[in-house]
Amino acid sequence: MGRDQLNQQLAWKFHAVWRPLVNAMAETHRSSSLAENLNGRLRNYFFLHRNIGPGYLDLLRFFLNHRIFMRSERPEPVGKSPAELLTGKSHPHWLELLGLEQFRQSPIPA
Repeated sequence: MGRDQLNQQLAWKFHAVWRPLVNAMAETHRSSSLAENLNGRLRNYFFLHRNIGPGYLDLLRFFLNHRIFMRSERPEPVGKSPAELLTGKSHPHWLELLGLEQFRQSPIPA
């Protein structure tokens, strides 16, 4: 359906809908580039799936959602995990969330 047909069907409502739609389209990232970016990042992990089994994907999802961003183009995510950014709450290291003890090196006595 073209713009003119839509204008005829919506009549006076058309301009109230058209401008926000154009703005939303201008601010929306192209999904193919986002999908390719995600696939490129995950490709390194997928070769293990055949060897480890189906539970691996759940563990991978958990790891990626709780791993801390070391760097970013924006300062907000640095030092936080995707889960922390989503919830706004901090959490322990992802190994500790799994019930494991994170290795911490003892200070060397002087």
